[in-house]
Amino acid sequence: MGYFVGVSNDVNIYVEDLNPESQRTILFVHGWPANLNLFEYQFDRLPQAGFRCIGIDTRGFGNSSKPFHGYDYNTLADDLRCVVEALGLRDFTLAGHSTGGAIAVRYMGRHMGFGVSRLVLIAAAAPSLIRRPNFPYGIEKERVLQMIEDTYNDRPQMLRNFGDNFFYRHISRPFSDWFFGLGLQAAGWATAAIAKTWINEVLFSDMESIHVPTLIIHGIHDKIVPFELGEVQHRMIRNSVLVPFEFSGHGVFYDQKDEFNDVLVKFISNRI
Repeated sequence: MGYFVGVSNDVNIYVEDLNPESQRTILFVHGWPANLNLFEYQFDRLPQAGFRCIGIDTRGFGNSSKPFHGYDYNTLADDLRCVVEALGLRDFTLAGHSTGGAIAVRYMGRHMGFGVSRLVLIAAAAPSLIRRPNFPYGIEKERVLQMIEDTYNDRPQMLRNFGDNFFYRHISRPFSDWFFGLGLQAAGWATAAIAKTWINEVLFSDMESIHVPTLIIHGIHDKIVPFELGEVQHRMIRNSVLVPFEFSGHGVFYDQKDEFNDVLVKFISNRI
């Protein structure tokens, strides 16, 4: 069931809500530059296992409003809070992939984890996607600057190049085209603005504020968000468990989708 939640006078966030009768809720936040359909292979299976699966399109992406401003982590976390309150969510699992993981981390810090009982960070771009003085992990700033320039000059080619590095296992050409199409649904200005946020913001204090049980899933072959960031998250978050996926890249939820779904269910069911 799909509907919109208004988060401001001119911004509506698109929500897909599957199996809303269930009391075991997972709220998924997608990564850059896609939308909630990134979790198709979770939405296919997890409701069958008795879970309520909620996916949102963050502002600027998918079916949500595409304003020119509001792509900082604070605003994105505030959007998430509006959705949580509108749906009356309590005692739910918050799962964020890549930039969605960064938004989830900011939500935990800025909103004190309102309603969240468990956190799942999936190849999360936190506490900083780029290397900085005194933080030798992540990717080079110049790589992000190039992605921003490519977004403004030839976004389809940038998306194609990005998709070529997203998965570790072989994907079919039709699947590649499907993934490419997810990125095209975003606004170009939103795509660039999020990349600028990677440079301008960090999440160190937010990470230290996380107290709920946390599952960290990260592919060891990730070329977008290096595996070492998952190790950093594990060191920084008390009561966390890191599960490396040996045959996955950044798209761990598809590279090893069955194992991914199994680990997620076990964690939420308190079997990890």
